[in-house]
Amino acid sequence: MTEPNTKDFLDPLLDNGYKGYPRTQPARRRSDIGAAGWNMLAGDLPLPLAVLKREALEHNLAWMQARVREWGVDFAPHGKTTMSPQLFRRQLDAGAWGITFATVTQLAVGVAAGARRTLIANQVVSDEDLGGIQRLLSANEGLRIVFLIDSPAQLALIDDWAARHPESVPFEVMLEMGIEGARTGCRTHAQAVQLARSARESSAVRLVGIECYEGQGATGDSAADRAYTDTLMDRVDAVAREAVANGWFECDEVLVSAGGSAIYDIVSTRLTPALGKPVRGLLRSGCYVTHDHGTYQRYQVAIDARLGCDCGESLRAAMEVWATVQSRPEPGLAIVAMGKRDVSFDLSMPVPIARAARGATATSAVPPGWHVSALNDQHGYLRWNADEEALAPVVGERVGFGISHPCTTFDKWHWMPVVEDDYRVTDAVSMHF
Repeated sequence: MTEPNTKDFLDPLLDNGYKGYPRTQPARRRSDIGAAGWNMLAGDLPLPLAVLKREALEHNLAWMQARVREWGVDFAPHGKTTMSPQLFRRQLDAGAWGITFATVTQLAVGVAAGARRTLIANQVVSDEDLGGIQRLLSANEGLRIVFLIDSPAQLALIDDWAARHPESVPFEVMLEMGIEGARTGCRTHAQAVQLARSARESSAVRLVGIECYEGQGATGDSAADRAYTDTLMDRVDAVAREAVANGWFECDEVLVSAGGSAIYDIVSTRLTPALGKPVRGLLRSGCYVTHDHGTYQRYQVAIDARLGCDCGESLRAAMEVWATVQSRPEPGLAIVAMGKRDVSFDLSMPVPIARAARGATATSAVPPGWHVSALNDQHGYLRWNADEEALAPVVGERVGFGISHPCTTFDKWHWMPVVEDDYRVTDAVSMHF
């Protein structure tokens, strides 16, 4: 696993080989982008372009960290959302305990960005990944890596690897509780208890906590989501209490972790159970950093009601994708130069939120009937209601879109400019997927 050059990693040289970088401009270090004097609405950058709104981004970082602090838990936001070293640093500087990842490759990016407390919210099974973790631990003093186990078969693979590498240090692991029909995790109490006992007997691992993921069952209905979360966390608590009673945890404090981005407020109340042993609750929400205009905004409406937040007080959409109207091939249809290669579409279509005429340096609202009906690789189908024809877009106009699901928009870009509300470019971030 090759360690990246620190300067090129945290402050890469950007040029017109990157989608969205001006072809008429020289290469610049990421840290120099803000001094270039660019403005997206002035036509200084080619479209399509994904941008991050600075004020909303900073608001989200501070707001979520304050909530976690109020709830008495710690924060290890999921880094797979952005895979951006600069955003990892912002999250850590805002007070995050650590950063969560899904793979060892992602973990290496986070470590290079300065993360020293890390979770892999996933099972690790291959020799390459186990060896990669050991190499990262040996090369980075003070680094902590914790990953998940959920089966005797996985534990046997770890034991086998460790037997072939007697110089290795024990892996820190958390037991994962799962849900029938969902993803990974022990399905029954008996399975979890047996695995915890086996982990204690293994010299290859140290059991330091218990974990689950509640996000797959979220509905947006507060009563249903609370009942679902309580049922899951009751199972987590029962296994944790038995593990404490039998001395299976090998740690000074037990890590209890959960938390997607859909019902994070509900699950946070269950991350510090009374176990008769110190507990550190770790929330892992990741999409909060940019939020969105779609799926997570719908969940946030229910969260705001539970928290008593006014509109705009909590999370704010910080990511937009802008594209040019390239064709009006038939009545009621405009084709925009933005497609599946540029914007997420896995949960719902992008949402038209703003427009700017060619040459305009200010935006205006779009009619309520504007919507995207389909995406091709590089084309979006923008439609509107029949009574909005007088307000229809014209060729050459720019349209801004809100996204649904930040994770699958970030991975379509290698960099994004950070802009002010007037779309002046004042910073940039890079992504490493």
